[in-house]
Amino acid sequence: MGPADTREILEKFHTFAVVGLSPKPHRDSHRVARFLKEHGYQVVPVYPGEEFILGEKCYSSLRDIRGKVEVVDVFRRSEAVPPFVDDAIAIRANVIWMQLGVVHEAAAEKARRAGLLVVMDRCPVIEYRRHFGSSPRPL
Repeated sequence: MGPADTREILEKFHTFAVVGLSPKPHRDSHRVARFLKEHGYQVVPVYPGEEFILGEKCYSSLRDIRGKVEVVDVFRRSEAVPPFVDDAIAIRANVIWMQLGVVHEAAAEKARRAGLLVVMDRCPVIEYRRHFGSSPRPL
């Protein structure tokens, strides 16, 4: 996906399930989720063993989430991606977004075949700032 595609995703979709959202404020996953939340997105933490992160109810898995998830944002090593793609397909997410350094071509192809948009090796914060600067996202 190119920059125009990430812009469209950030404009169109509002609910991000962040897989691997650490409760530790210094971790990248925490900082990215906080940024998304501060810029008008709904963040659903997925991190086993935690009750709440960033004031939001935390889930052990994507399949435990009640309600619509549009974007599954994966903060896990590349080799750990396939089961999250399976879960994203099962919950009928619209987008699988793999963070910087996270690339899994076979999982991406499976997601595309199931109708999901795929972003790999990109950070939504960097993409947001590229498209919108630091202002709140357009509604």
